[in-house]
Amino acid sequence: MNSLIIDSATKTLYIAIVSDDKLVFESYLEGRNDHAKNIVKTIEDGLKASKLDVNDLNEVVVGVGPGSYTGCRMAVTVGKMFTMMPNLKLCKVSTLKLISSSKKGVVLSRISAKHDNYFASIYDTNKNEFVLNEGFYNLEEINKYQYTEDVTDEEFKVDYKEVLKAKEEVVNPDLLVPNYLRDTEAERNLNDKKI
Repeated sequence: MNSLIIDSATKTLYIAIVSDDKLVFESYLEGRNDHAKNIVKTIEDGLKASKLDVNDLNEVVVGVGPGSYTGCRMAVTVGKMFTMMPNLKLCKVSTLKLISSSKKGVVLSRISAKHDNYFASIYDTNKNEFVLNEGFYNLEEINKYQYTEDVTDEEFKVDYKEVLKAKEEVVNPDLLVPNYLRDTEAERNLNDKKI
């Protein structure tokens, strides 16, 4: 089984290839709003380094966000392109789950949405349940909860095994959309003008 994992929803473009339950390629590439120019090349480099061809892949696991509006769309779009290949399965995973995958306990995972606002969740790995569901929160709301670990989009380490456990198969790839959790700035400005 060969799995390609892609997440582009944060400042870090994360790409990994897992072959027969072993990590054979992993890249954390810090971006400057340039994931689009690096995503395909990094996948190509990963396949080459892993001595795999694109036809050897069995599944693509994409981070669907929340996070950067454009970033969320990139991984989803690339994942959908791969599904044009026969017998290749598309799966999705929350970006918040992905960035917190190496942490244990009651884990706050958060992605900056500016002005002390975050896309965030608090997940208890011991009970396998959310203490705070994925959502758009300000820091004051988050600080009402207790947690033992805190991971941000600024610095994270991925546990590929946990990501593969958390993945969900996408039955109809054409219907997959990123998990934005809020309107874009342009949509918010338009709505403000309507009031």
